Amino acid sequence: MKLIVGLGNPGPEYRETRHNVGFMVADALAGRWRVDVQWREKFEALQAKAGTGDDQVILVKPLTFMNLSGQAVAATAGFYKIEPADVFIVTDDVALPVGRLRARREGGAGGHNGLKSIIQHLGTQAFPRMRVGVGRGDDRRDLADYVLGRFAADERDTVSAAVLRAADATEMFLSDGIERVMNAFNAAEEKTDPAE
Repeated sequence: MKLIVGLGNPGPEYRETRHNVGFMVADALAGRWRVDVQWREKFEALQAKAGTGDDQVILVKPLTFMNLSGQAVAATAGFYKIEPADVFIVTDDVALPVGRLRARREGGAGGHNGLKSIIQHLGTQAFPRMRVGVGRGDDRRDLADYVLGRFAADERDTVSAAVLRAADATEMFLSDGIERVMNAFNAAEEKTDPAE
């Protein structure tokens, strides 16, 4: 059993914002797997299930707001007895150019409050993750305002394509593991950097 978590903030006012790119990927996966109408609230998160038995996947969108995401992740992982290595987090990253993906087997929070909360609640940094670049924008602009803002019109196609690639990477994680995702996506993303 695997746990796929798309990070974001709940509520219509945050829909399609930079901080909610993880929710966008979760929604794309729910549509692909035809579970988009099966979201149920449990452990302070929206959850949908796909597959059966050992191949079952729990798809999660925390409802706790970004900086408390770890509560929902740890509660869900604990209930289903899912090890951290089988918890795949999809989140935004201001350090990456808009549309760039980067997968990692484990690591620190990198200043991301959602990852910081998950590390705190799981008690480990050893969980795989996929970061989706949302850019940093103007350094003079407040970072919190920036990530809670919507993508510019000229970024939307790039972000839409990145969401679909992140969904592809997530499915590869489920079938082949994080090493395969890192090998397949990280180098390819650098070669086709949308910022270049």
